[in-house]
Formats: sequence, structure tokens, C-alpha cells
Amino acid sequence: MVWPMILSFVHPPPPSVLITATAVISLVGLANAGLSEVRGSHLKYSKEARLQSRTGMLIIYMPAILLGAASFWVFPVGNSKDLRFLILRAALTLHFLKRVLEVLFVHKFSGLMAVGSMSDISLSYFVFTAISIYIQYLSRDLPKPRIDLTYHGVVLFLTGMAGNFYHHLVLSRLRKSQGNKEYKIPQGGLFSLVTCPHYLFEIIDFVGLSFISQTIYGFVITLGTIIYLIERSYATRRWYLSKFDDFPRHVKALFPFVF
Repeated sequence: MVWPMILSFVHPPPPSVLITATAVISLVGLANAGLSEVRGSHLKYSKEARLQSRTGMLIIYMPAILLGAASFWVFPVGNSKDLRFLILRAALTLHFLKRVLEVLFVHKFSGLMAVGSMSDISLSYFVFTAISIYIQYLSRDLPKPRIDLTYHGVVLFLTGMAGNFYHHLVLSRLRKSQGNKEYKIPQGGLFSLVTCPHYLFEIIDFVGLSFISQTIYGFVITLGTIIYLIERSYATRRWYLSKFDDFPRHVKALFPFVF
């Protein structure tokens, strides 16, 4: 009973041990990364080469963007059965393009980024993009889910992108200049309700991507992202409480009025 119900929402998974293993590793890795944030334990790179944070962030996102753009050349737009495949590739490319534009024009940075952590994150985004596109390509000729969530996914994806961008803009205005390390309590938007509304909209963004793809891999990655951002937002709220005596206690971590 459970499996037929699942198949009403997702494509049957392609028979690939590699894809299954990657999905499991990604889920465990995201959950573990979030736990590290909660515990306050971070990897140390005291002797490792470092780059300016802006440069590092650009390097993190560019491979995924280039892969998304290249997919339109590798898999040209075909007939109507390619519509979901086309929308997913466009959404993934736009997702990382937005991040690059924010790095260039919105975020203000201070400090340096370790090359090792930069490389790991960049590789994870590249692999996520590559496998998402590859699975969608394999799923084109598989039985379609009975419930089509493609356009629901587009609405959620665009909502998540817009909300995430707006709250990143609010955060960037807290710092007067690049390199400024002064911390303030964010005001505006949903910051009156939760500590990390940008994470909330990031979750909506990923839920939208998983609705567009309707693959088990997409839903697993979204689940891992939700777990990671729940844990990270909890750690962020705890930091604000320790940093500011006047931080409003009614402001939750991620979900208004709940958590």
C-alpha cells in the first residue's frame, strides 16, 4: 500500500546503485553537518590555504551554474515530454545564478574561506545538480506520477527564491561596508517572527525543486536540506540569545510560532 501511494507522487527510481548511494550519503551528510552546527564544532583549517570569502563563494557556485547551462546544449529541447526536464534544468541553473548575483551585488563579506571546505561544498553542489539532471533525463520514459506537481513546484520555487533574496537583502543592510564585523538583530520581513526566514524560504525553494522533479532523489535531498537548516537555524537562534540580552524570546528559529 505504501509504495503505490509513493509512486502516485514520484517517478519510479532508475535502477542505479550509484544514485541510491549518493542520495543516502547526501542525506546523512546534510544531517551530520547540521548536528555539527548545533554542537558548535567546526573543522579547523589553521594551516590551510585560504581565499577571500567573495572569491570562494563564487567558486562554490560557478561549477553548478556551468553544468546547468551546459545541459541545454547536451540535451536540446525536444518534444512535450521534455517539459518537466526543461523546467528542472532552468530552475537549477536559476537557483545557483541567483546565488552568484547575491555574492556579487548583495552580500557583504569579512574574513577568509578555507580552500578545503570551499572545494567540498562546490563539489556537493555540482554533484547534486548533475545527478538531478541525469535522473530527470532517465525518468522521461518511465511511468509518470498520477499527481502532477510540476506547476505547484514552479510557484513554490519562485516564492522561495523571492523570499530568500528579500531576507538576504535585509541582512546585507545590517553591515555598512565590506569587512564590517558589527552584529545587529535583524529587523523587517519575517525576522519579527523567526531568526532565519532566509532558511525558511530556502526550504520552500527546495520543496519547489522536488515538486518539479518528482523523483525520490529530489525529495531525499530536500529532506536532508530541511534537517540541516532546522539544525542550523536552532544554532543561530541560540547564538543570538547569547549575544544580545534584548533578543526577543518570542522569535522562533525557523517556523513561525512553532520552532
